[in-house]
Amino acid sequence: MTSGVRALVLPVSQRRSLEELGEDLDLSSGDTRSKRSAFWTMLTLSSVIAACGVLTDSTATVIGAMIIAPLSTPIMGIALGSVRRRRTGGLGVVLCACVLVVAVGMVFSQVLPGDYDLLSNSQISSRTSPGLLDLVAALATGLAGAVALARRDVAAVLPGVAIAISLVPPLVVSGVCLGRLDGWPALGALVLFVSNFFALVFGGMVIFASLGYDGAAGKAAGKAAGKAAGGPARRAYAAMALLFAAVFIPLAANTALTLLLEIWTGRAKTAAQQWLANQPGASVTSVDAASRAMHIHVRLPGDLPPVQPLLDRLRGQIPDGVPIVVEESRGRRVDAGRVGD
Repeated sequence: MTSGVRALVLPVSQRRSLEELGEDLDLSSGDTRSKRSAFWTMLTLSSVIAACGVLTDSTATVIGAMIIAPLSTPIMGIALGSVRRRRTGGLGVVLCACVLVVAVGMVFSQVLPGDYDLLSNSQISSRTSPGLLDLVAALATGLAGAVALARRDVAAVLPGVAIAISLVPPLVVSGVCLGRLDGWPALGALVLFVSNFFALVFGGMVIFASLGYDGAAGKAAGKAAGKAAGGPARRAYAAMALLFAAVFIPLAANTALTLLLEIWTGRAKTAAQQWLANQPGASVTSVDAASRAMHIHVRLPGDLPPVQPLLDRLRGQIPDGVPIVVEESRGRRVDAGRVGD
């Protein structure tokens, strides 16, 4: 970041000192007992609130949990410690916090009835299939959070940053899914948290290094002779870039799969509408992919027409071998067969 851009993003008059920033983000400095007591208390309460919000499918309650969740503090502490080349113990705190939040989700999952469909809950389904846009949003949030922390005059935006980044809710969702022994949704929610974690650390490192906090740390240690302020911590950046790529690849693959599913379900709906075109009063209400099959939901006053013409219309529109299930609004379910058979 050039000096002109740096001055625009963070004017010297509004810049917090490295000591101030470290005091806020490092749970192992200063009054550690009070800091850790506040952190674990608020984390536990935010986990309980998030679990209640997830299980009741309440967006407002989940947002409340996001606002009070303190998990971004040690994560940004990791970013600052990385550019300062200092170990703060933030990673251990984050790992223990993850275990606590997941455990809370598992405990609360026990109140769900045995036949509860997890993916029918929007708070769960929206966090079990992350994509690239989630990663982009998390990276932008990390940049915004680091700028807000470094400036004295924009601290008021921090609650908005807390709402924008999803940290505690996906961990709770992962715990709920694990408590129901549903592994894939739990993994998806965990991937969302990990991608947000790396994006926050990466964004924080970029801002803190660009604003010269690593240079200030070097001078304080007497090791900055001849070194320009704001020089990156290359090893930390390289490690973060590799981890960032490791998250980017599965998210990109999931995004591509999601787009393909949207294309295939759209084609299946068109083919189903053509199949029912000669049936008065018949309509296709929805098409969705679930359990590796394409489910076509229809409403019709009379009997279901033969399904072979539907399979013929779907040939070439969706991949061969996909099972087709036709479900009537009256409750009847017909396994039509596989496309291409």
